[in-house]
Amino acid sequence: MRKLVLFLIAVSCFYKAGSQEINCKIKIMSDRIQNVDKQIFTNIESNIRDFINQRKWTNDEFQPEERIDMNILINLLTKTEDDIYAATFSIQTSRPVYNTSFTSSLVNHVDKDVVFKLNQFTQIQFDENRISGNDAMTSNLSALIAYYVYISLGLDYDSYKLNGGTVYYNKALNIVNNAPEEGKSISGWKAIEGTKNRYWIIDQLLNPRFAGLRSYLYTYHREGFDQLSTKPEEAKAKILAGIPTLGLIQKENPGAFLLQFFFNAKSDELTKLLALVPQEKRGTYINLLMQMDVTNANKYNNLK
Repeated sequence: MRKLVLFLIAVSCFYKAGSQEINCKIKIMSDRIQNVDKQIFTNIESNIRDFINQRKWTNDEFQPEERIDMNILINLLTKTEDDIYAATFSIQTSRPVYNTSFTSSLVNHVDKDVVFKLNQFTQIQFDENRISGNDAMTSNLSALIAYYVYISLGLDYDSYKLNGGTVYYNKALNIVNNAPEEGKSISGWKAIEGTKNRYWIIDQLLNPRFAGLRSYLYTYHREGFDQLSTKPEEAKAKILAGIPTLGLIQKENPGAFLLQFFFNAKSDELTKLLALVPQEKRGTYINLLMQMDVTNANKYNNLK
C-alpha cells in the first residue's frame, strides 16, 4: 500500500483499488499556427491525456480521490516545414488535503525551453531504457511529460513520507541524463544551458544542500495542511515554524531555482494561511517570505 504511513500516524488506512496515479487535463493552444488541420491538435491532446492517465507510473494503487490532479497547457508558438514546434509548457499539479475537499498545489511552472516534432502520425511513447527513441525531436515531448510526471510524483510522495519521493526523483534524473539530443536545437536538459531549467530542478531536489526543503514538504503537508481540519492551531504552527528553515537554505544557496519552483506552487497557500494569523504576529514571516520569494513579494506585503 502506498501511504502506509497514514495508518501508522493517523490510525487510518485507505484501501486502494486499481486506479492510476494521475488525473490529467490537457489543452493545446494553436492560435499562432496557420495552415494546419486543427484536428491534429485535438488528437494529440487525447493521446497525451491517455498516455498520462492510463500509464502505470508506480507500483502502488491509488483510490480515485487520492490521485494527483494535473493540468497541462501547451502553447504552440512557431512551426517549421518539418513539423517541428517551439512552445511553452505550463503545468500545475496538486494533491488532496487529508479529510477535506481541498487540494494543495505541488507544481505551478512554465517551461519555456520546449521544442518537439508533431504531426498527425505522432504517437506518445516513452521507454525509460530508451529515452531518445528513434527520433530525438519526437521523443522530446514524451520525455518532457514523463519528467514532470515523476517530479510531481516525487513531491507527492515526499508530502506523505519523509524523503518518500526519492525513487521518482531518480527516475526524473534518469530522463535528464539520457535526454534527447539534436545539436543545439533541443535545450533545457543540461546545466550549461541555464540556471533555471529541468536540470537544476532535479539536481537540487536530490542535493543534500536542499534536504531541509524536502523535510519541510513533509511537515508542510502531513503535519500541517493534513491536520488543519482537526488541529488547526498546531497545524498552522508547524507550517510557520518551517519558514525560517527555508530562509537558511536561501541564505546558503542564493538564487537557487528550486526555492522559486517551490514558492511558485505555494505562495497563494502561504498568503491565505498568514491571513489567519493575528496581524501583530505576521511580521517576521512576511519579511522572510518577501526576501526569499521576490516574485510574489506583493502578495505577502499586502498582509502587513
